[in-house]
Amino acid sequence: MRKPRDTLKNPEQEVRLFRNRSLLAALLVILMSGALVARLVYLQVFQHEVYTTRSENNRVRVEPLPPTRGLIYDRNGRLVAENRPTYNLTIVPERVDDLDATLDLLVDILDLPAKEASVFRERAYQRQRPYQPALLMSELNEKQIARLAVNRYRLPGVEVEAQLLRYYPDPLIMSHVIGYVGRINAEELADLDRGEYSGTHFIGKTGVEKQYESVLHGKAGLRQVETNARGRVLKELGRTDPAPGKDITLTIDERLQQLAYDLLDDRRGAIVAIQPKTGDILAMASSPGFDSNLFVTGISYDDYKGLRDDHDLPLYNRAIRGQYPPASTVKPYMALAGLYNHVITPEKTIYDPGYYKLPDHDRRYHNWLRWGHGRVDMHRAIEVSNDTYFFTLAHELGIDRLSDFMHRFGFGEDTSYDVYGASSGLMPSREWKRERRGQVWFPGETLSVGIGQGYWLATPLQMATAVSVLANRGHWVTPHLAKRIGDETVDPPPAKEDIELDDGWWTLVRNAMGDVMSGSEGTARRVGAGLEYRMAGKSGTAQVFTLDNDERYNADELEERLHDHALFTAFAPIDDPQIAVAVVIENAGGGSSHAAPLAREITDAWLLPDDDALDEAAAEIRQRGSHATP
Repeated sequence: MRKPRDTLKNPEQEVRLFRNRSLLAALLVILMSGALVARLVYLQVFQHEVYTTRSENNRVRVEPLPPTRGLIYDRNGRLVAENRPTYNLTIVPERVDDLDATLDLLVDILDLPAKEASVFRERAYQRQRPYQPALLMSELNEKQIARLAVNRYRLPGVEVEAQLLRYYPDPLIMSHVIGYVGRINAEELADLDRGEYSGTHFIGKTGVEKQYESVLHGKAGLRQVETNARGRVLKELGRTDPAPGKDITLTIDERLQQLAYDLLDDRRGAIVAIQPKTGDILAMASSPGFDSNLFVTGISYDDYKGLRDDHDLPLYNRAIRGQYPPASTVKPYMALAGLYNHVITPEKTIYDPGYYKLPDHDRRYHNWLRWGHGRVDMHRAIEVSNDTYFFTLAHELGIDRLSDFMHRFGFGEDTSYDVYGASSGLMPSREWKRERRGQVWFPGETLSVGIGQGYWLATPLQMATAVSVLANRGHWVTPHLAKRIGDETVDPPPAKEDIELDDGWWTLVRNAMGDVMSGSEGTARRVGAGLEYRMAGKSGTAQVFTLDNDERYNADELEERLHDHALFTAFAPIDDPQIAVAVVIENAGGGSSHAAPLAREITDAWLLPDDDALDEAAAEIRQRGSHATP
């Protein structure tokens, strides 16, 4: 039999326990509710503005509006750099949850080959400013746009934007003058103004595009848009329109530029033509050229490798960076230097036996005509391009006075106003050789400089500038490429002081250059035959390598790239110069036979009264398809 429990229920204790537990539960509920209310008050009252701003930022977005790039025209209003509509693919990495997965999806949607996919990824990871779109692809085709539209819901942060893309109608002939735009790289991005270049993917890289980037680019605008949770634009709330870049009118005549390029006929060389009275650069052709449109959206590796490895260096602007011995084209300036320094008179003659020897030296410095020209004065020395006369003159001048005088014509300096990347060439001096080579100057080196050889180097632009100053009787005008920026005329200041010389000296030298073209002994008399105006010219033949003292030059025994360079400078008409020209053809041979005919065709085309003459001349050259000959 079970023993009964000796404890009984205590109702009071159970009630008290229940009451305590209920109070504790109520207190806990009150405390939790109080905390919730306090948090709600804090968020709604004290943090109201903060969260309102955050909410608004999630709903409203500020987007940059890139400006329209200014157009570029030639002097006659022909469009040489324009903008064409295109569709670009962009991505904002900050708005993408998984960038790698999104890129993989895009590559699959667009069916990109492996090489393009690699570039595609590099562009996506290129450093950008926060929330700025990165340009992945340009010039999307209709099929690609349709595929992206169908898959848009899967691609947050990815947009297809309609923009204007730079296009060059005449890329080969204008490539070196205008240059090109290209994608903004990381180094450029770090230096650019964050506000002005918001939304801009391209920037001028070379030529006029680079020189006048600040003018052509314009000023960026912005717009406020309302977006949904996926970042898609629902509507536009406000806008500040961008200011388009200013149009630029160049001094270049596109028809003359075309003719100059065609005359070079894919040979390595350059032609520069300047209007002496204004400094307008009428033509500045460098051959061979390249297709500048390839660089706009990003040149492929294979295309760039082909240009880079080409032995003819199509990317090299010979007109402003090619440095050549100016050869005998400098002899008119040498004559003026002798007159200015009173070491010679126009009437003084020397006897040329075919060579010159320094006093107390046995080495012979040969004239180009081995048996010599006999008795020559200054006029005849220029007309027949006598070396012995100018060896004598150079020795009497000395390198110091010679170098100082040639600087007055712009040699050894970049005197252009707005030609991006123009080289200063080299006008040697005693100090230059001591500083650069740690050596003293030798008298024989002065003789080489006296005929435009040795250390003396000049660009075709410098040669054209110098002959323009000579055509102006010493009056300096600064060569420039921009004629108008917007509605404002470009009037650059003189680069140097005018060269004040006796007027008779200018007349003597100019007439001697005239007889180079039309005199009985003129080196370019065959080219000058039948001229309808009087043209002043001077030929030059620059050695590529140094011959031994008694060694004779024989082009037939040398490879083509060791042949002499052909040079010619000219202006016309003599009495009222309207055009000055410099022609350089690498490894072509004699300047009179190879470069002078090109200079005549350029001046003929410019001075002909018929407005269609340039177009006809260019068409004739294209049809002929062969080298110009005397």
